[in-house]
Amino acid sequence: MAPGLVLADLAVGYRRRRRALRPSSRTGQVGRSGRAVLAGLSAAAPRGQLTVLLGPNGIGKSTLLRTLAGLQPPLAGSMRLDGADLNRLTGAARARLVGVVLTDRVQAGLLTAADLVGLGRHPHTGPTGRLTAADRAVVHWALAAVGADHLATRAADELSDGERQRVMMARALAQEPSIILLDEPTAFLDAPSRVTITALLRRLARERDLTVVVSTHDLELSLRVADQVWLVDRTGTLHTGHPDEVVGSGAVNTSFDGDDLHFDPTTRTFELRGPL
Repeated sequence: MAPGLVLADLAVGYRRRRRALRPSSRTGQVGRSGRAVLAGLSAAAPRGQLTVLLGPNGIGKSTLLRTLAGLQPPLAGSMRLDGADLNRLTGAARARLVGVVLTDRVQAGLLTAADLVGLGRHPHTGPTGRLTAADRAVVHWALAAVGADHLATRAADELSDGERQRVMMARALAQEPSIILLDEPTAFLDAPSRVTITALLRRLARERDLTVVVSTHDLELSLRVADQVWLVDRTGTLHTGHPDEVVGSGAVNTSFDGDDLHFDPTTRTFELRGPL
């Protein structure tokens, strides 16, 4: 497999505060380092491929992405990007390697779309923060790469949800990272826009030889488009592999089937149980 992101026995969660925490079946185990939301995670997300992170609501997908992004420290294990230990990188070094698109809505103020994308160049600009002609060329390339070059002069606060997502992906691309992590990038988009954005992410992974990891609830679409699947089931167990392998293992049914809903592995669609 191509180099990329490799997790080895990774545990993610929350550090112990000074006051001792009590174990609780509702909040997970409390160890010496803190409360683990997910533990024992071993997986790989190769370069040039789209990896989708799936699982039931509240299982810990966002916690895992935030840990990979460096927004909170891991509790145990390792996470390596092209051989480099992400947990040992300085903030500046991580910013040059890891692009992040979270669900939080960025307050853009009076910035244009190009200004917003230009913020992605700051890991490379040095202490002055001034963009050179070369930096601006990267900004325009990033906008064009996501099909948003026509939005360059638009006020960022006036963009639609779909346009904003493209601009935020362009900002991440402008960092010229090795990996892009995205948390629910299609959550507020209509069906055609979800397909467009998901296909765009797969194309960017291939064309730019990027590692792309996307957390999503759009199970049916992601199973059709993804190269790799990371599926966290209801027990916190991580299942990985090609979509065919994960579907064939029954892990999707174990994770998502309920009293009213059933996942059909043949059609890869959800069906209602019983009469309507």
